[in-house]
Amino acid sequence: QVQLVESGGGSVQAGGSLRLSCAASGYTYSNNCMGWFRQAPGKEREGVAAIYTGGGSTYYADSVKGRFTISQDNAKNTAYLQMNSLKPEDTAMYYCAAITYCSSGRCYKKWNSEYEYNYWGQGTQVTVSS
Repeated sequence: QVQLVESGGGSVQAGGSLRLSCAASGYTYSNNCMGWFRQAPGKEREGVAAIYTGGGSTYYADSVKGRFTISQDNAKNTAYLQMNSLKPEDTAMYYCAAITYCSSGRCYKKWNSEYEYNYWGQGTQVTVSS
C-alpha cells in the first residue's frame, strides 16, 4: 500500500522557519519525482518545489526561490521542504506527492503539474502570521 505521510506543519510568525517531511512507503522510492504543492483557501493548488529522486535535481516556483529548499534522504525514503523567511502569503495546506517510475525529463517538464502525480499525502497545515 502506497503511503505518503507529511509532518512538520504548524504556526509561525513571519520571518520564521519550518521544515516539512514526507515519508514514502509501499513503492520503490528511486527514480520518482517528489513534489510539494500548496493550496490556500479559495485558491488553486500550486506547485512549490520538486526533486528527482534518481539524481537529486531540484525545481522551485519563483515565489519560493531563495527561501525554500527541497532535499531528500534516500535511505529513509523521505523528502523534506525547508522553509525559511516565511511570509503570510505562504499560509496554506501543504501536500507532498509522487510521480512514480518517472524519468528525469518528465520531472523537469511536469513537476508543477498536479495532474502528473499519482500519489498524494494527506496534507499538513502551515500558518504564517504577520
